[in-house]
Amino acid sequence: QLARELIEDKVDVIVVGGTRVALTAKKATSTIPIVVAGAGDLVETGLIKSFMYPGGNVTGVARLSADFFDDRLKLIKQILPKASQLNALANPNNPGHRRSLKDAELGARSSGLTFQSVSAGTSSELDSAIGRASKGGASALLVITDAMFSSNLGRIAQLALKHRLPAIYDRSAFVEAGGLLSYGANLAELSRRAAEYVDQIFKGAKPEDLTLVQPTKFDLSINLKTAQQIGVTIPPNLLARADQIIK
Repeated sequence: QLARELIEDKVDVIVVGGTRVALTAKKATSTIPIVVAGAGDLVETGLIKSFMYPGGNVTGVARLSADFFDDRLKLIKQILPKASQLNALANPNNPGHRRSLKDAELGARSSGLTFQSVSAGTSSELDSAIGRASKGGASALLVITDAMFSSNLGRIAQLALKHRLPAIYDRSAFVEAGGLLSYGANLAELSRRAAEYVDQIFKGAKPEDLTLVQPTKFDLSINLKTAQQIGVTIPPNLLARADQIIK
């Protein structure tokens, strides 16, 4: 409904954040330029043909870099060198999570970890999903980027804490709410880069000709209080790298 309202208002550009929102906008219009300010795999979901040649009315900034999952797995191995099993929390209603789970599983297995996933499509399913991960023997929980998860970040962080389950998130707001560790694209940078695309379109550029870019700045946040509560020791070299430390 909101997408239809924008089309009826004859806006010049639509700016979106997140894969599901991008898909909704794309279904609503194939002519109005759509600028993505962070989303999952846009090729996998059919929103663009390729990063170099989008080929339609969608362009912008991806949320994930090629090494994103590997970098998060390295962080898990640093704080949990004896970890044996990684569980990922995914949303079955998010079209980008299928590819994310594949990437996470490949990364986990290459790191010597067994891999499982638990799913929650609604907020009411979060308790049981995280509980299943804990009871299933997870050494750590990887929370995949999702709007519904972000809307319930405090609850997810506290559920992980309740089950003494080390979890890594995609944004610092989870850590501020009691989560252990977050590593993800700097959201302010994504917004600035998206604004540059809007500026180019207003100056006459076509989305189909504007190569998409991947994020270049990532933030690392650590909650030492949570680490102490669940018995996790954060290595000094990791603390030295952190952009934010909550004590």
